[in-house]
Order: sequence, then C-alpha cells, then structure tokens
Amino acid sequence: MKKNKISIRWQLFGYLSLMVGVLLVVLWLFQVVFMDKFYETIKKSEVIDVSQTIQDHITSSNLYQIMDNLSESRNLCIILTDATGRRLYSKNAMDPNATIGDLGSKEYVRLGIAAKKKGGQMFADLYEITMVSNSMNDYSMSHAFRFKSPKEGAVTYVKVIDYKGSDYVLLINSFISPVSATVSTIRTQLIYVTIIMIILAFAMSLFIAKKIANPIIHINEAAKALATSSDEIIFEGKGYKEIEELSSTLSYASTELAKTEGFRREIIANVSHDLRTPLTLISGYAEMMRDLPGENNPENTQVIIDEATRLTALVNDMLDLSKLQAGTHEMDKHVYNLTQNVKEIMQRYAALTEKEGYQITFEYDEEVQIEADELKISQVIYNLINNAINYTGEDKTVAVRQKIVDNKVRIEVIDNGAGIAEENIPYIWDRYYKIDKTHKRATIGTGLGLSIVRNILDAHGATYGVESELTKGSTFWFEIPRTI
Repeated sequence: MKKNKISIRWQLFGYLSLMVGVLLVVLWLFQVVFMDKFYETIKKSEVIDVSQTIQDHITSSNLYQIMDNLSESRNLCIILTDATGRRLYSKNAMDPNATIGDLGSKEYVRLGIAAKKKGGQMFADLYEITMVSNSMNDYSMSHAFRFKSPKEGAVTYVKVIDYKGSDYVLLINSFISPVSATVSTIRTQLIYVTIIMIILAFAMSLFIAKKIANPIIHINEAAKALATSSDEIIFEGKGYKEIEELSSTLSYASTELAKTEGFRREIIANVSHDLRTPLTLISGYAEMMRDLPGENNPENTQVIIDEATRLTALVNDMLDLSKLQAGTHEMDKHVYNLTQNVKEIMQRYAALTEKEGYQITFEYDEEVQIEADELKISQVIYNLINNAINYTGEDKTVAVRQKIVDNKVRIEVIDNGAGIAEENIPYIWDRYYKIDKTHKRATIGTGLGLSIVRNILDAHGATYGVESELTKGSTFWFEIPRTI
C-alpha cells in the first residue's frame, strides 16, 4: 500500500486553495464570458413578465394607466393593436426613434399572424416582410413571412391576447444597452479582486488548515505515546465537538488500558502465588517424607494430594476461562430439572457444613426446568456458593434462593459479609480482581470463579448481577428462561 506522506495540514490547505480557485474561475465566467447572454436573458424575462401583467389586467378599467407605469418604470415601448393593426395604445418611454414605434398597421398584422402561428407569442426580429394579408384572420399566405436581424441591441416581444373572441396584438420593445464597456470595467476590477482573493485565500487556508489540523496532530502524538507506554495518557483536544469527543474517548480508552495493565500485573502476581503455594507444599512434604523417618504417613500424603488437586483445579479453571473467552467451548444445552440439580449440589457441601460450621440453605417454591448446559450452570452455582463461603461473615451463613420472575427462574446466592462498595461492583467479574489488594488464599476455589460465571452466563444469554452494601453482605443472582 502506498503511504500518503502529505500531512493533514497541507492537504486541507490544498483543498481550500482549490476551492477558492474554482470560485474565481466561476466568477470570471459569469461576470465576463457570459455577461452578454445573461443580460439578454434577463431582458427577455423582464418583457415576458410585463406582457403577462398586461394580459392579467386586460379587463381592468385602468389598463392604460398600468401600461403607462410599466413603460416608464421599465423603460419600454409598449403598443397594443387590434386584429386589423389599429393602435389602441402606444407608449414609448425609450428613445423616440424606437424601432417598432414607426411600424404601420400592416406590420402589426404580420407580427400578430406570425406570433399566432408560433403559439400566441414570440421574440421577433425587426424585419423587411412581404405584405400578404390585411387581417390576422387570413392565414392563407402566412408561409411567406421572412424575418431579418433587428437593429443592434433591440428585444422585440409579440404576444396575441384573446379577449372576448377577438385577437389583440401586444408588442413590447426594449433596448439592450451595450455591455462591452461594462465588461471591460468588470474585467479590470476582477483582476484586482483575483489578486486580493488569492492573497487572502492563501492566508485563510493556512490559518484554517492549522486551526483544524493542530488538535488532530496533538491527538496523534498522544496516541503514539499511548502505544509505547503503559501509563495513563490524557488526550487534550479542543475547538471542535468531534475532536473533543475523540479526545474523551481516547482518554477513556487510555484509562481502561492502564487498568487492564494493572489487572494483568495482579493476575501474574496472583497466579504465581497460587501456583507457587501448592508446589512449595508438595515439594516440602515430599522431601520431608523422603528424608525423615516416620514422616511417610497418610496425613502427609493427603496434604500432597490436596495441594495437587488444588493445583489441578487452578489449571483447569484457567483453561476453561480461556476457552470460554475465545468462544471455542461448545455448549451442550438440554432440558433438565434445575431445582433438583441445586439440591444435589447442596448435598456435596455437607462435609464442609459439618467440619467448618457453615450453614448453607436452599429455599424454593416449586421445581422448575430450564434448557441449558447442565454442567456449566452447575459450575456457575458452585462458583457463586464458593465465593459466598469465602466472603461471608462470622456467622458463616450462606443462603441459596430460587424464585420465578416473569417466566424466568432467578437464582440468588446471599452472604452476610462485609459487602462491596458501589464503585467496585463493575470490576468484580474480572479475573483475580480483589477489593482488598492484599492477596489472600481462598478457602474454596481458585480466584477465577466470578470471571468464569460471567462468561458462562454470557454464553447462555442470561442476565446477572450483584446487589451489595458495605457491612450488609452481598447477593449474587442470575436469571434464565424456564421451560414450560
């Protein structure tokens, strides 16, 4: 891929300069090259508007006054005749030698016939024409009309007005003032205007390009620093809404990356601790059993087995979590009795209840079935109960409740521990996240339980959360649709 080495500042400068250049070219074309055509078009449009006004007021009692006002205000020659060429109205506000002011009745008839043959209106050249008829009602020789060019700069408009079954010929004549001198003046002005505009455009383009590009350049430099640093980077971008939003987004991303880096370091420290502790115990007890007579007994052997089991559980949890996060673990969903499954789980905690004095209860109103991966949902319940055991209060009480809410089954696991501060709740589902940063070995589990819970429930599309207050314990819950 070809790398674009032009900075945004100079690209903006180029685009703005190009835009100004195009505007100047358009200005020259409209003001110099096409001036004559525009002027003629405007004049023709003006006489058409005047003719329409006269036609609209043809029945008015003050028609002649209206035509007087139009003639004087627009500097026009206006003539109105009947079908025989007899003048009914004539007003010349132009040069007294205006072309159509000298036409006779025969010429008016000819013009009227020609206009009627062209749909009732036309722009006519002043002409020399062969007389073919004295009346507009005779079209037998109308094909003989021939027009020649008018006097230089004249616009003549002919319109036939039908009023009460009779035809009237309206002629409007206007001079087009020579614009060559005007064009020359405008051209000279445009030369100066072009020079001034180029200078101003150059300065403004540099200013605007710098104004827009600088915040982006600063953000880019900060982003480069972010890529090479694990520290939190604050992005500062001002001046535009989008730049400020981008700065806020990148600052938030930088904060989250810094947190992630902190979590990564904690994970390494915690995993190292959790791996080192059982390995140290296994190694120590094995050496003691080898070197000291009489230490090769079932108690020491059981310690080695227990620590090896804990080590295996930690590795398995890490592997499960990696598979769940990668989405490579396939769910074996089927319909089963969730209530019965929870009862079986509770029975497996009987030994802990007897030896350690924990009180683990299960409350439910009715048995329910769900469609899910039974093994994975069991893992969720195990991990939530283990978490509650690790953090419950001195009374060592843990309650598991099953409720029906809007055709969903809701499982709650409640402890009476120290609770969780509100600002810490969003992070408790992260791997090895601990409110107390001092590493403490869990009574049960590996420290990855809640992260595994989150990934399993996400894979099932279940909703979950935690309700907690400091000194009042915590309630972890999840909801999943029941099967009827």
